[in-house]
Amino acid sequence: MLDTANVTASTRRGPVLRRPTTGALVRGVVITVLVLFALFALPQLISLYYVDTMTEVAIYAMVALGLGVLVGRVGLISLGQVAILALGAWVAARLLFATSQPFPLVLLEAGVITMALGTLIGLPALRLRGLYLALITLMLAGAFSIVLATTNFPNGGHGFLGYNGSLINIPAIRRPSIALTDPAYYRYSVVVAILMFLLVFAHVRTRPGRAWAAIRQSEPAALAAGINTTLYKLWALALASFVTGIAGGVYAGAAHYLYSIDFPAQDSIILLAVVLMGGAYSMWGAVVAALLLEFLPAWLNNLGVSNDWLTILFGVGVLQVLTTAPAGLADQVPKDLAKLGRLLTGLARRGQSPAGGNAVSEETQ
Repeated sequence: MLDTANVTASTRRGPVLRRPTTGALVRGVVITVLVLFALFALPQLISLYYVDTMTEVAIYAMVALGLGVLVGRVGLISLGQVAILALGAWVAARLLFATSQPFPLVLLEAGVITMALGTLIGLPALRLRGLYLALITLMLAGAFSIVLATTNFPNGGHGFLGYNGSLINIPAIRRPSIALTDPAYYRYSVVVAILMFLLVFAHVRTRPGRAWAAIRQSEPAALAAGINTTLYKLWALALASFVTGIAGGVYAGAAHYLYSIDFPAQDSIILLAVVLMGGAYSMWGAVVAALLLEFLPAWLNNLGVSNDWLTILFGVGVLQVLTTAPAGLADQVPKDLAKLGRLLTGLARRGQSPAGGNAVSEETQ
């Protein structure tokens, strides 16, 4: 049973300051080393093919992060995140063609506009959960795909849609002046992704995160505790849409040219599958999900393996996660590695014990 008094008190209190533990310091050092490696060392060690792939990993890590807020933190199953990504890319492309604003400002505007439209689209689904919510969001994603196929993405033409049907001398979507090359744009994407992760982390560790946890465990109990569930659901939808809209803006700069076929509605189902596999309850799960969604197909393609095998692999992976690792690979793999380490340490100590040494000496005599 959920303690409603504790939930109410925890949602009203501000963040409690605690001294960092040794484990927290170690995690901080590890995260810092990984970030520095991703920013400076990794682009020097891989080819341009994998640089572009890792840029897409950074982008889809943000998309998976937004979906993880809905699925893992609030318990809302959404199958429309790819449509929200396309919406963010469309808005960013239109602003980049129509104005000369700095790229970071365009990203912020794309995130805010996508947040407003995504929250507005999500309003009818607030009273739905589970399969019904998934079906509604999937139908909305399908409807948006039809709209994209009809209007297409802006390509520098005139008018609100900005589409040039002649397809002659189509300008590329511009990038920020400090990130014109692919390695520089990869670093730019990683920095933006880090900022989005910090934004979500700040929400999870404060009042919204505690309210979302209460709603996920039991919405009636959260209501009884005095939590405004409608407000916090809208908050989660707005945050997920904002992060995904920012990812769409980064995607527009990475792709240079946008087409409606880049955002099929069925990709939302695959995205949900890899988020569940990576770990919807962990922010690391978003990184794992992005690697599964973007790096794994690129790696298999480089090896000459058909990407069609990924459908089977993802199906088996989702089945395995749901049955043996409900928290995802980001939670299960460290536990399995820790168990393996303890087992190997125990075997090593047993082999070096005095009894073992006496037994060996007696056999040799």
